[in-house]
Amino acid sequence: MTAFTVALVLVVAAAGLLRWRRPAWYWLAFGVTLAALRVLVRYRSVMDACGLTVPPPRWRLSLARATNRPIPEPRPPRIRRLRPTRTGLVLRLKLRPGQDVFDIATASDRLRHSFSMFGVTSREVRSGVVEVRMTGYDVLKRVQMPAETETRAMRVPVGLREDGSVHYRDYRAIPHALTLGATESGKSVYQRNLVAGLAPLDVALVGLDCKQGVELFPLARRFSALADSPDTAAELLDALVARMADVYCLIRTQQRITVDVPDAEIAADIWDLPDELRPTPVVVLVDEVAELALYATKEEERRRDRIITALVRLAQLGRAAGIYLEICGQRFGSELGKGITMLRAQLTGRTAHRLNDETSANMAFGDIAPDAVLAAIQIPAELRGLAIAGDASGGWHRIRAPHTSLRQAVNLCNRYADRTPDLPELAPFRPTTGTSTELVPSAKASPATA
Repeated sequence: MTAFTVALVLVVAAAGLLRWRRPAWYWLAFGVTLAALRVLVRYRSVMDACGLTVPPPRWRLSLARATNRPIPEPRPPRIRRLRPTRTGLVLRLKLRPGQDVFDIATASDRLRHSFSMFGVTSREVRSGVVEVRMTGYDVLKRVQMPAETETRAMRVPVGLREDGSVHYRDYRAIPHALTLGATESGKSVYQRNLVAGLAPLDVALVGLDCKQGVELFPLARRFSALADSPDTAAELLDALVARMADVYCLIRTQQRITVDVPDAEIAADIWDLPDELRPTPVVVLVDEVAELALYATKEEERRRDRIITALVRLAQLGRAAGIYLEICGQRFGSELGKGITMLRAQLTGRTAHRLNDETSANMAFGDIAPDAVLAAIQIPAELRGLAIAGDASGGWHRIRAPHTSLRQAVNLCNRYADRTPDLPELAPFRPTTGTSTELVPSAKASPATA
């Protein structure tokens, strides 16, 4: 008996220590079994208390009265599957007639308390089927990406969502995106994760870093073109617009619109072209968009209009040509001048880290998800990297990217430096890597050196 008591105390102490120091290990060792039992035992009573049950059908009531049996109890949604994951539980429910997905969504907070889980979210899988994802611990406190993620062309994992699933940046589905964040909010780390995810892919990276290149030039070995000043950025954007026109000419000549070619083979963008003819897709990363839009003189105003016009053209027409925009900044508002709201309208993906003002949050989510505005300005300063991610569909999630140091990102870019494509249109802007760290402001006079 004494040995059993000692063993029990040791197990309880180990469980408490794991729950404090390693919540993921605690969940896999103890939490998942306890949570599954808790959900199965409490399920019917919890659903009844949360108003997620429906009365029995009339034929059952009539049968009970005719046979003098007890009246059947209200019926909750039927459990079709209960699946444990590394971060929580996934419950797939079949709704009863008369129930709605909104009923499950509005009861999420009550379900979280009733089942003693950290978080509960729901989504509709198909008509009448709802997937309820429960997290057993705070997965965003210490982000640990799964060992294996789904990889395919132009789709990279960049963070973890609050429901434990992986947040992907899919350029085929959402071509252009806007990322906002105040100083020390984690925006640079998010950008490094993007570069780290794109580095192994067959894609050309183009950077516009007007902070004299301090953010992107350390990653220069994986970039096909870099600009470190507004003047160079204007020339680089003009070269991208010219490349876009050339790609459209290629697509037009290869559309194969003839009577003997099936319609499914007609090309409308670069992904419909044969592999041997397909141009390399280009991802353009703008580190600080406000530096491209600010001006003090008439000459700078003309340069600014030239830059914004080129960005708007790329955002409107670049998707089919395989040119994707990743616009980042601390501030994004209408005071940046004409063309800014037109540019924002083309940026389908929105990600907002901690923001200092509500105006920037409104520029990010006001037109697609107004309820995400308040969530964006309530992110605490101590949680760097926590962000709100949404898109034009109106849905949004809390996400957090794993911490990636600049040294780690540089090492990864150096490892895949051989995958950097050499694009003739962008050759004057190709960075050179050497012992000197001096940056040349004009790329046409001399390539910038990192």
